Amino acid sequence: MQRMTLEMPVVGGCSATACVYNAEGDCHAKAITIGDGMYPGCDTFMHASEHVADNSHISGVGACKVNGCSYNQDYECTVHSIEVGRSGDSVQCLTFRS
Repeated sequence: MQRMTLEMPVVGGCSATACVYNAEGDCHAKAITIGDGMYPGCDTFMHASEHVADNSHISGVGACKVNGCSYNQDYECTVHSIEVGRSGDSVQCLTFRS
């Protein structure tokens, strides 16, 4: 398998504990995608009662589709770290700023 090393913002914390990638309050997906164009939801969120067994990954923000966010530059996030969590009935990037 080929591997790449990329610089990207980290997911500093995630309070969406019902996600398959969340283990002990941290996201362990290799990379997540934020948004659907206007709404800063975590597109990688997957509701599950079981969690990934490999929690060695530090998750990063691979793409951000919310062009209206002040941290979005050319559809990539420019902050050092984001927080993800519940906002109402959905899981969102809590770092989002319009």
